[in-house]
Amino acid sequence: MNTSNDTLWNGAGRRIYMQEVGTRDGLQVEAAFVATEEKISLVNALSQAGMAKIEVTAFVSPKAIPALRDAEVVLREIDRQPGIVYSALVPNVHGAERAIDARADELNLVMSASESHNLSNLRMTREQSFAALSEVNALARQAKVAVNVSLSCSFGCPMEGDVPVPTVLDWCARFIEDMGARGVTLCDTTGMAYPGQVATLTAAFRERWPRTEVTLHFHNTRGMGLANVLAGIGVGADRFDASLGGIGGCPYAPGATGNVCSEEIVHALALMGFDTGVDLERLIEASRRLPALIGHDIPSQIVKAGRRLDLHPVPADFAAIRERALVRSA
Repeated sequence: MNTSNDTLWNGAGRRIYMQEVGTRDGLQVEAAFVATEEKISLVNALSQAGMAKIEVTAFVSPKAIPALRDAEVVLREIDRQPGIVYSALVPNVHGAERAIDARADELNLVMSASESHNLSNLRMTREQSFAALSEVNALARQAKVAVNVSLSCSFGCPMEGDVPVPTVLDWCARFIEDMGARGVTLCDTTGMAYPGQVATLTAAFRERWPRTEVTLHFHNTRGMGLANVLAGIGVGADRFDASLGGIGGCPYAPGATGNVCSEEIVHALALMGFDTGVDLERLIEASRRLPALIGHDIPSQIVKAGRRLDLHPVPADFAAIRERALVRSA
């Protein structure tokens, strides 16, 4: 789908699906453990705000990621809203079994397009990862649970540099055509993506698999997050991962900031006329809770500065200022 500049700057109600990853991708890197009841409350707030999908948690080893050691309880006890997909990241069959038992709507599987990143992050070659994910996929099919595959480093590897488009598409083909995945997420894991590259890869994916859900997952490491979202929209993408407050990051990207910020993207798209289905005020309220939960400030500029038309009162002596100005002009 090619979109003219006029259409891009005037969304005219076009639907964009916002998918929240902060409760997984964000909280997993935080030193502070967010209490289970607070996680549940946060997910409920995101549901009430109208996010299309929420990656609630990850079913990983508590030793590896202690911040998410309460995955089962959180996923079981959230208040589920009709039409929202509640997803969980799973690294292996054991994690998938736990997630299915906790009633995940979708299993999100992860591997990297880059061999170096896959070995560094997952301690496996890409072929080994694909074999492991195929086992998880078989279990998910048996349980009739949907599968999405997130392909890390689709837009570049911090150790190898650019990852060729054919390499990315070849892995996508294996996920879609061999495994039967419902969707694929193209991940800008370390914030290396730029708009022209995003447009090229996304257009190639959409042309080859027009009926497959494709999600774009950007980090704002180099300040191009929103520009990359708009580049994706310009070639027909309509699903985007984002993180409440802009929290998150990657251990293999020194100096990296978090994911693109949910409320910043929703705010920008609303001004452009796109329909995200998200209640921005509720989303901002949820984001304002984060500093107290994680113990530090968050990147969100919307929380700091407010929305574009969140106006401020005039100075207390405004009447006197105006009167003096009128006297001077008399």
